[in-house]
Amino acid sequence: MVVAHKIRLIFNINLLRMNKTLSYENFSIPDIDCRVLKAWHLYTHALQDGMVKGRRNKVLKLTPAKVKYIIRAKTNNISSKIIAAEMKVSIRTANRVWSYWMKNKKPWAPKQFGRPKMTLRESDSCLIIEIYKEQNSGARRLEKIIEHKYGRHIPHNAIHRVLLENGLSNENNKKKKRRKPWIRYERKHSLTAVHLDWHTSRFNGKEVCVVLDDSSRFILSGGEFSAATAEASIGLMRKALEEFGEIRWIREVITDHGSQFFANKTDENGDSESAFSQFLAENEIKHILARVKHPQTNGKIEKWYHTYEKSRKLFDDFDKFLIWYNSIRYHESLDEKHYLQTPEDAFWSRLPDGCKLNLFLSRMEGDFNATG
Repeated sequence: MVVAHKIRLIFNINLLRMNKTLSYENFSIPDIDCRVLKAWHLYTHALQDGMVKGRRNKVLKLTPAKVKYIIRAKTNNISSKIIAAEMKVSIRTANRVWSYWMKNKKPWAPKQFGRPKMTLRESDSCLIIEIYKEQNSGARRLEKIIEHKYGRHIPHNAIHRVLLENGLSNENNKKKKRRKPWIRYERKHSLTAVHLDWHTSRFNGKEVCVVLDDSSRFILSGGEFSAATAEASIGLMRKALEEFGEIRWIREVITDHGSQFFANKTDENGDSESAFSQFLAENEIKHILARVKHPQTNGKIEKWYHTYEKSRKLFDDFDKFLIWYNSIRYHESLDEKHYLQTPEDAFWSRLPDGCKLNLFLSRMEGDFNATG
C-alpha cells in the first residue's frame, strides 16, 4: 500500500504540472488497484494554499482592514491557522503580516491590486464630452455607445472621471452598490401593446401624455397639454391608429386607473364605462388596467417620464425632444449582443414578418405608380 500511495502521489503531481483535469480513473498496476482523485480538486486545494505558481488566487488578496484584524488577533494570542481561515488567506501570509508588525511596529501596507488608471488622450476626452451632449447618458452607457459607434473601448471609470472633471456628472454613492439583476417583461412584436399615462412636467408645469410601444419603447404619439383629459387621451390614440394602423392594428392598451382612462364612479344606471374605454371597445382594442398601487405594471412609461424630466430642458419644443428620443438616443433596454438600437430601429425590426412584407410591397407599389 505504501508503493501504491507513492505512485498515486507522483501521478497527481504530474497532472498538476500538466494543468489537466480528469474524472475518477481506475488504472492497474501489477497486483495493485488504485483510484486517483480528480486532479481539479487537488489543483483547487493547491490554489487555496498558494502553492501553484503563475496563478493569482483572489482569496489571498489582502486589504488594510484584514491586516489590522490579523495584528489584533495575533495580539490576543489567536493561532495563525484560525486567523488564516477567518480572513481567507494563507497561514504564511498571516505570519508575514505579524512578523512585519513585530519588526517595524507599523502595519504592512498591501500592494495595490488591479490595473493602473487609464491615461486618456485629449481626443478621447473630447469624444466623451461630444457623445455625452448627444446622448445625455451616464458613464456605463457611454462606454457601450462609444465602442458601438467608433470601435474605441474606453472604460466607464475613465469616462466618469472625465465627466466629473467637466462638471457633467456628480458622485452618487447609491450607484456604487452592486446592481441586482432584473427580469424584463415585454411584448415580442411592435404594435402588440401600448402604454398611456399622464404626468405633470416639472420643466414647464404642463400635463404630458404619450402612447409608448411596449416592445420597442417607440413613442407613437404624444404631447404637452394644459389639462389631463379623456378627450386628449383619445386624440393621441386616434393619431397613433391613423399613422400606424395600416401597418398593424394595436391590440392592447395598458393604463392605470386614472379618470382619463377609467370610470371610477358609476352613473345613475349603474354603468361605469368611460369615454376612453368606449373608444377602445369600438376599435376592438383590449383595455388592460394596471394593478392598484403597483407602478411596475406601467413601469416602461414611468421610466420614460424619468428620461423626459432629465432631457426635455435641452430642447426648444416637445417635437424636437421626441425626435431625439425616438431616433438619436440609444435605448439601453433595447441593446442586442452585437449592436445598439434607438426606439425607432427597434420598432421597425420588431414588426412581425408579415407586416414587414406588406410594408415592403406597398412601398414598391407606390414607387412603381410614381414612376409609371
